[in-house]
Amino acid sequence: MAPADPQRSRVHRAASGGAVTVRPAVTVRAAATVRAAATVRAAGTVLAALALAGCSSLGAPAPRTSAVTSPLTQAQATHEYRSPAATVQTAGGAAPTPIEAVRAFAREYINWTAETVTARMRALAAESIGQARSAMQLAAAETAQDYELRRGGIANSGTVEAVALLAGHRDAFVVVTRELTTATATTAYQGLRPAWHIALATAAQLAPGRWVISRWQPES
Repeated sequence: MAPADPQRSRVHRAASGGAVTVRPAVTVRAAATVRAAATVRAAGTVLAALALAGCSSLGAPAPRTSAVTSPLTQAQATHEYRSPAATVQTAGGAAPTPIEAVRAFAREYINWTAETVTARMRALAAESIGQARSAMQLAAAETAQDYELRRGGIANSGTVEAVALLAGHRDAFVVVTRELTTATATTAYQGLRPAWHIALATAAQLAPGRWVISRWQPES
């Protein structure tokens, strides 16, 4: 039996007793059409991908690098680090000259009793600045907790024998004192003779005619 459309299909008869099957026959023209459609779809996919890539690259602008640098970065580049301005310290007491400031401080420092020593150190802390203030605050804290000092009735007295400018320094001085330590409730200091002591002091000018102690360092 002949096919109704020879361009679309062909009829094949199997061997005797077999069924008749119809197999589609794709012509050259149809194959070409299929290939063209596949090519169009592939090209469309590529164009869409390129369009998306272009939109993403042209969409948001690249972030700008800030021109402001951190203090640490600047310090690493210049090998210098700007610290905040130091807080200006004030003091309750002051003397008209650096030598008078040193003498007054030393005189208060070496004359005290077990009952007055803590208050004396606190007063010196309020009348000084810098390292001297820190040293007097520490001395006040230590003597306030010194039970043996109070129980023994220990006291110290003395005189400022000399104050001289330290060689090579403008505001640093050598202080020479002669002191005697006594006690009313212990024999630990019985028969002790007066002794010579040396301390180094530095004076600082807060304002014209106002000098205070900024550093105090007993040496002996």
